[in-house]
Formats: sequence, structure tokens, C-alpha cells
Amino acid sequence: MKIDILSPFPEIITAPLSHSIIGKAQEKGLIEIKAHQLRKWGIGKHRQIDDTPYGGGCGMVLKPEPIFQAVEELRKKETKIILTNPQGKLFKQATAKRLSKEKHLIIICGHYEGIDHRVTEYLADEEISIGNYILTNGTLAATIISDAIVRLIPKVLGNSQSIIEESFSQADEIEAPTYTNPEIFQNKAVPPVLLSGNHKKIQEWKKQESEIRKEQRNKENQS
Repeated sequence: MKIDILSPFPEIITAPLSHSIIGKAQEKGLIEIKAHQLRKWGIGKHRQIDDTPYGGGCGMVLKPEPIFQAVEELRKKETKIILTNPQGKLFKQATAKRLSKEKHLIIICGHYEGIDHRVTEYLADEEISIGNYILTNGTLAATIISDAIVRLIPKVLGNSQSIIEESFSQADEIEAPTYTNPEIFQNKAVPPVLLSGNHKKIQEWKKQESEIRKEQRNKENQS
């Protein structure tokens, strides 16, 4: 898979996606991620990428020309174009799974007070939001989306079983608590069932704890 990210601040992407599992995946050739400076396709000698909004209003709006030109240059036959937008569809694990099967993604990072709607209407295949809040720019969202997608690509994680067992691998699932050494820390002990060696009872305990945590989360989300 290849991911091209268009942003006025590509340096934000470089560090988090160049280390650990994602960095190793790129070194192995399992994934290629490129962050592009949108100003490369900017207008005029000052490489302008934004302008004031028609109809008035505060702030600046990303212009359509640089984005359309960038996509035209980078797009392939199999490309899917994603726009980060707080008004988009909420990003979930199911979305990450679906996108991890794509061959080429272009992620357009929203910024300033918005993006010319012609990009949304005529260029983007999908608008994605990572949550019901506003970030200073969509570059952070693009980084999170890329990380969630890449780790689902075969051979990226050393243990493929971990993808199946971890949180959200199935809709609405929440992992049970996990523990490691020491067995007792500050007078707080690991639940005895996890030390029993009885795998059936351990699985039953994990399922029960998962349901408890799921119920707690649902109550918090409703409050």
C-alpha cells in the first residue's frame, strides 16, 4: 500500500510515522508513506494555498486549485481520496480495516477555517472525522488514520493474532484488564484467576470484565 498525504505542515507527519512499528514496516517495504507540502502546487511566486472566504467570515479557506493539481499528479487508477473533516463520518476500526485493503490512498488535510467545498463535492471519495472536536489542522488526524490503517496490513505486526484479540477488533468490544509482573504491587494483587492456569475460567473472566467495562463506557458516553 502507498499513502500520500497532502498538508501545509508535512513535518508534523514525519516523526510519528517514521518510528516503531510503522517505521519498520516502511523499511521492509510493506508500506510507503509520503507527506507532501501542499505549497508545492501553490499559486504564484508565493505559492498561495489559501484565500478569504466568499460571503464574508473570519479566517482563511484552502483554495481548490493546489489540491486538484496535487491529486491529478499523484492519483492512480486504484486511488481512493480521503478528506479529513470534523464534519465527516466518524473514523472507527471497521473503517481502518476497510481502508487497509486499498492499494493507494491520498489523504487531504483540512486546515484554517475550512476547505473550498468543490474539493469535498467533486474530488474527495470520503470525508473522515476522528472525533467530535476541532483540531488546529487535519494533519494530526491524517497521522492517526494512517497509523490505524497501516498496522492492519499483513506482516506489519509481528503477531497477527494480536489484531484479532485486541480492542475493537469486533464491533463494540472492549478488552478486559491486563496485568504483568510483579504479582503484587503496592499491596494491589493480580486477580487470582489469571494465575490459575485454568484457561476456560480465564476466558470467562475476560468476557465478564469486558462486558463490565463496555457497560461503564456506554454510561460515560451518555452522561
